[in-house]
Formats: sequence, structure tokens, C-alpha cells
Amino acid sequence: MPYDRQTLRQFLLQQYRTHGVEKDLVFLLEDIATACREISFAIRNGAFFGQLGSADTTNVQGETQKELDVFANDQFVGHIRNCSRVAALVSEEVEEVIWLKDTVAAGDYIVYFDPLDGSSNLDVNLSVGSIFSIVQLPEAVEVGDDKSVLRPGTEQICAGYSIYGPATTLVVTLGHGVHEFVNHLGTGEFRIVSGNMRVPEDSNEFSINASRYGDWDQPVRQYIEECIAGESGPRCKRFNMRWSGSMVVDIHRILTRGGVFLYPVDQANRGSGGKLRLMYEANPMALLIEQAGGAASTGEARILDVVPTSIHERAPVVLGSRTEVDRIEQHHRKEHDPAVSDG
Repeated sequence: MPYDRQTLRQFLLQQYRTHGVEKDLVFLLEDIATACREISFAIRNGAFFGQLGSADTTNVQGETQKELDVFANDQFVGHIRNCSRVAALVSEEVEEVIWLKDTVAAGDYIVYFDPLDGSSNLDVNLSVGSIFSIVQLPEAVEVGDDKSVLRPGTEQICAGYSIYGPATTLVVTLGHGVHEFVNHLGTGEFRIVSGNMRVPEDSNEFSINASRYGDWDQPVRQYIEECIAGESGPRCKRFNMRWSGSMVVDIHRILTRGGVFLYPVDQANRGSGGKLRLMYEANPMALLIEQAGGAASTGEARILDVVPTSIHERAPVVLGSRTEVDRIEQHHRKEHDPAVSDG
């Protein structure tokens, strides 16, 4: 029965007692959960309020914004403001850092977020989601010093995402495993459905935008060709390809049944460093995947070790089952050094 399951608040208070999670972080996560509930409601009813179309604006990425992109961003900003410890916000939809405090002290938080991932799916009634990441500043910084928000993923103290699909889910890590909650429509509460999620080590699925095949570098092309070769190929088994158009959805599938997600650097996006943004897409997903026993790589190095140099920096992304990520990294190493064994 749903009422027997731990609520998000009960879980967070348990984390406070067991792992010393700060109360302000508990309150901040509850505010983020509230924003996700309101975004979910708006998506489910968007057709009635004319919110599914274009907002006739573009974001800093040059992407056309949906009205719900703007709405979702406003929900995140409005609810996160409730926490007096949040010094600054970094959003996919806003070019500049949003500073919330006049004085920033050590121990204050920075929140990074993609308020509505995969919003192009809205037109065809497919799932979309939100991604967030929280860093705690180890030192005081000057308000307006945008370089101070350029933090590597290793400094994250929390990351998570929400999916707006058949059910509204919230998946979160506070550095002690990955936990999944579902919004119970009867009470409006998020209740736990899966604790300590683990990425299965063995899998037969990969997630990639195959339309970019002609732009891929040889290591990526080799890996995918090995997968689609089936039982007669070097992997000696059949693989399935899955691609949703929403990173959140693809990563959730990998968390629940294994596989690998790739959005690599290629000939078309190399000039911008890749497609996905480092601090509010790659980093939070990398932390979640690693906390669940998987691996997260640029193809050549650990994502969480990358030190960002700009707010909306992009990065190549390879996330998922450790054996698959290791194999892709091995293909990249072999390209640079042909003496490397295929293993």
C-alpha cells in the first residue's frame, strides 16, 4: 500500500539523523520537489491552457523555448528562493548567473538545473523531465563573481531529476545511494518506491541518436557496430537501441535495467565541445550513475573530474553500465595508441 511507504520528508529527515544532512538542504529539496509537482501538473494540463506551444523566444543555447520551458524555469527559481542559504542559480534557460544573496558565505549553496529536459517531446505527448544539482561552497565568494560557480562535479553534495510521464517520479542522491520516489496522486506526497538503485552490470541496450552516425568518431562507430552485429559479432549477443529524445528518460531506463547512454563529441558538434551541458546535465547524471555503481565518462576521462571554464560549457557524455563504458573508453585509447589491446 502507498501509505506504508516512506515519504520524501521522512527519508530526508532520516538522512539528517543518519548522515548529518543539513536541515536547510532538507528544506531546499522539499522546495525542489514542490516545483516538480507544479511542473507536472502544468504539463498534464498544458493543452487546456495553451501552454504546449512555442514561447517565441530562444534560450542561451539558441534553442526555441516552449512556454513550459519558461514556466518550469520560473517554478524552479521561485521555489528555490525560499532557501536563504542559496547564493546563486545556474539555469539552462538563463544566460547569466542568478545571484540571490548580497553576501555569500562559506557553506552556502549553488543550484544548477535544466528545468525542462526534452521539451520537444511535448508536441507528441512523450515524457520529459527536470534535472538539478547542488554544490556547497567551501569558501566565501564575491557576489557577481560568475567564475566562482564553475565547480567540478566532484563538489556536488546532491543531484537528482524528475520525470513527468505515466507517473511523476523524483530520483535523488545525497551521496549515500540513489533513491526513487513517485508522486502519490491521492496525497500529493512523493513516496519511496526504490531504495539504493543499482545499475545492472550486464545489459543488451544502448541509447544514442543514430541519425548522427555520419558524424561519429571511429571509437563510437566501432562500439555501435559491434553492438548491432548481434550474435555473430564480437559481442556474441543481440543489442537493442533505445532513444527517447530526453536524457532524463534514457538515464532512468539505464538506472533500472542497465545499458549505456552516449551523446559523444562528433564532427558536427566538436567546435562547441559536445551537445550536453556539463554542470546541469552531465554532472548530476554522472553523480547519480556513479552512486548507483555505474560509470560516467567523456569517452576518455571521468566526467566528474572535468573543471568547467564557462557557465554553459558542453561536454561529451557516456553514462551507464561500467563494463560498457569501459569498453567505449578502451576504443578511444586504442585510437590514440594502436598497441592497446581490445581486451
